[in-house]
Amino acid sequence: MKRLLVLMLLLSSGAVAAAPLDQAGRTEILTNAARLIETRYVDPANGARIAAALLNARGKWADVTDPKQFAEQVTRWLRSVSSDGHLGLSYSEEPIAKGDPAGFTAAEMEKWYGAHLNHGIEKIERLPGNIMLLDIRVFPPPQMAGDVFAAAMTVVAQGDALIIDLRKNGGGAETAELLMGYLLEGGSPLTGSYDRPSDTRRYISSPSWVPGRRFGASKPLYVLTSARTFSAAEAVAYSLQALGRATIVGETTGGGAHPFEYRRVHEHFAVDLPEGKSINPVTGTNWQGTGVKPDVEVPAGQALDTAIDLARKALKDRSAAASGPPALPSSALGK
Repeated sequence: MKRLLVLMLLLSSGAVAAAPLDQAGRTEILTNAARLIETRYVDPANGARIAAALLNARGKWADVTDPKQFAEQVTRWLRSVSSDGHLGLSYSEEPIAKGDPAGFTAAEMEKWYGAHLNHGIEKIERLPGNIMLLDIRVFPPPQMAGDVFAAAMTVVAQGDALIIDLRKNGGGAETAELLMGYLLEGGSPLTGSYDRPSDTRRYISSPSWVPGRRFGASKPLYVLTSARTFSAAEAVAYSLQALGRATIVGETTGGGAHPFEYRRVHEHFAVDLPEGKSINPVTGTNWQGTGVKPDVEVPAGQALDTAIDLARKALKDRSAAASGPPALPSSALGK
């Protein structure tokens, strides 16, 4: 399954110094990366263009022997040429296991998504007026933190309105889809994907059942975004916006809608390769390169206060509507 994963260098926490990278190693890495980009990158024409440019640019890094710097420099170059924030080169001090795609070690998964980060749940706060605030910094795989997300959503379910803060969320995995089950009717269409290598389309919908309590599909919902909001976090905002379920408040997001795989190109290097593209069934497109445009555009630092004001007004309007028109004075009844 394609993963919308947080982009980080795969750096081990071990104390062993990285071995210098020689010319043969650089050639192996770039040649293998170019081959994979040409044959598997989501856009065939762009893949061929990027691959040819990468091979022509090999001399740019002829003097780079530090593997970490090599990965960083090649990544910057790839993203500047492709305008794709998911395309990059990753380095790992630990040998990368052979596989298709290559797997992440337990230590790497723990580093990105583990308990020391509370599995991405940064804060839950009940604000005045019974408005709930949920700050999510990353979306882990469900097998790591599905129970944590279920617990968080059970807490916020008691709110009369909910604000989900994704301003510092760079993406992640399928707990993003799990989250939608607490906010939508079961079976609501979500953003799926197209995979180039297999020429297949993946359709997904919100879960019909989720553990714990649902916030529900009708109470006021707001999602905060910034230019740092990326990948899976953008998918959440985009799907909710397309369905008319949430008001997006803040800045236009980073614009990364290409799910990627981690393809081994060397014992210690892998190319982060976007092989698919997100497709929303409501809009027929995605947010690649454009970002998710907020419904209420304000600087990221003002997004929370703005959303709180919007939530208060929405709750006031709902309360007024529920109570009905004001009663006529007794004098009017006698006329």
